[in-house]
Amino acid sequence: MTERRRLRLGAVLVGTGGPGSHGAWKDPEIPGDASVDVRWYVEQARAAERARFDHVFIVDSQFITPDSPPHYLNRLEPLTLLSALAVATERIGLIGTLSTSYDEPFSVARRFASLDLISGGRAGWNVVTSGDEGTAGLFGRDEHLDYGQRYGRALEHVRLVQELWDSYEDDAFPRDRERGVFLDPTRLHAVEHVGEHFRVHGPLNIQRSPQGQPVIFQAGDSDQGRDLGGAIGEGIFTHQGSIEAGRAFRDDLRARAVAHGRDPETVLVVPGISVVVGDTDDDARAIEAEIGRQDADFDRSLAQLGRPFGWYDFSQHDLDAPFPELGDLGDRSFKTNADAIKRLAREQGLTLRQVVETISAPKRSPFVGSAETVARIFTQWLDEGAVDGFNIHIRTPSQFARLTDEVVPILQETGVLRREYEATTLRGNLGLPIPENRHSVARRAAIAA
Repeated sequence: MTERRRLRLGAVLVGTGGPGSHGAWKDPEIPGDASVDVRWYVEQARAAERARFDHVFIVDSQFITPDSPPHYLNRLEPLTLLSALAVATERIGLIGTLSTSYDEPFSVARRFASLDLISGGRAGWNVVTSGDEGTAGLFGRDEHLDYGQRYGRALEHVRLVQELWDSYEDDAFPRDRERGVFLDPTRLHAVEHVGEHFRVHGPLNIQRSPQGQPVIFQAGDSDQGRDLGGAIGEGIFTHQGSIEAGRAFRDDLRARAVAHGRDPETVLVVPGISVVVGDTDDDARAIEAEIGRQDADFDRSLAQLGRPFGWYDFSQHDLDAPFPELGDLGDRSFKTNADAIKRLAREQGLTLRQVVETISAPKRSPFVGSAETVARIFTQWLDEGAVDGFNIHIRTPSQFARLTDEVVPILQETGVLRREYEATTLRGNLGLPIPENRHSVARRAAIAA
């Protein structure tokens, strides 16, 4: 008999509100400084751990304007925050976002390896390439990398980080006091890398963790993004609005993984979603509608429309004229999103005002209803092959409590969710294999030959 597939759950902690939820900070449940209050994060992470979630997920970007979402304007750096959460929790995974376009491989490798040891093997890296063009100025660069360069750099970056994580074999430190041997130098391997984007000479100065290497998550929906996910992603963070779209995306990612010589079972698709739980389905929809009213702000939405286009100022255009011709604007930013907006305006003949209204209009989430309804929908998406789990955006503690206290027990009762953690590491709880150290593998192969 085939074992029941388990649903993987992550909690995305966005404090005072990210894109599309500019009004979240006004809710009296959310402290005005939630995004920089480590106590708030600890409380949410512990609640997720009590519900046996797989991980907490910290998204990040670096460039801001005054029109950025409240959470983006004032938030903690991901790995600093996750290091604090590591000592305040015991089993839940800790996934943080760092950019391959603006962080160097050695620094990334060292920081995540440190988090992995501090947490006992619970770290995960969400790989992003950075879409905001303005980020270049923060790092003293004249211009943002173009789309192809960003993804080429990302693949080389991740491969190099993984090689650095293998600098020490698992038995590199005998720590034998009697013999006076702390390190076995034959188990230390310097990286000698000269590539298109990076030159690195020398080993990483930290040992492997109980899970071997941090888990690699990846976010990106373009063709290049999907191919990167198929090549290196173990968890894929995406956004899909229906079972059909989710199944097509998951099938595509798994096929790409196979094309890269990987086992598709080691690629978990966990889209980001919003959940609303009410006493009844109608009650939940009423709560969802109220949230939409809290977030409604045309002027802010007009400003936010500029982000995929490098924070282009759309206020200079007549709102009721046809959507402006933008040429290749957006190609160096969030190209997939920018192209989709241009296509929407062109195919439907929309004015600028209509584009803003269409994009910012509240979207009915499929995951809204009573606890029984939400549990049923979660199970349906899993059973129909649309997902391996969900990254749930946490808006308010009370809604999160309804999810953990009412929906989770139903899913546990039906066997869709665990009742207890299976392992002490993130890999163990996600059902992912421990990557073997490449030098240990080569050593065994040489002996066998």
